[in-house]
Amino acid sequence: MIARTHDLAAITALGVVFVLMPAQSMSLATIIIAVLANLIGGVTPDIDQPTAPLWKNLPIGKYFGKVFGHLLGGHRFFTHSILGLALFGFLTHLLLTFLQPIMSSVNIDIVWWSFMIGMLSHLVMDTFTKEGVPWLLPIPIKFGFPPVRAWRITTDTWVELWVVFPLLIVFNIWFYFMHYQQILFLLRHVISS
Repeated sequence: MIARTHDLAAITALGVVFVLMPAQSMSLATIIIAVLANLIGGVTPDIDQPTAPLWKNLPIGKYFGKVFGHLLGGHRFFTHSILGLALFGFLTHLLLTFLQPIMSSVNIDIVWWSFMIGMLSHLVMDTFTKEGVPWLLPIPIKFGFPPVRAWRITTDTWVELWVVFPLLIVFNIWFYFMHYQQILFLLRHVISS
């Protein structure tokens, strides 16, 4: 999947979790940082390729991307596994704990979960592609859904652009329409705290 599909999938997953399992209290700062963390998590697994958005935005990122990609075993290897998910989760938690003193009004647990939801959504979405995902690394088998490879999505083709992406948008519209009152209540609660 391309970056914008991963961004939308990450925000969709975060929205569903936010509505179905709302936090007791949350500051506006926490919401803003959590959404940013979610979007970063949604594209983090692709740092194993030199064409990733992160590397494109750095002055000599293409070279860092190549080196980093080789260290991680190439595209759709370590960063696209449960092992990679656990390592990035651990490192992100360390970073957030280190930054906590300068972000006193931010709930780092919510931010961390938002990052992890974004990262997990990336792996789930890539499971629907022809390449699949090596969920159980070091076992080098790439899993995909549906099991028949020919029925899966090819990245950056009309199916992704004109079926998957619009379906995510339609799902968001439907979901927020169905949970409108609950979302309004949650937002009022956040604003009043």
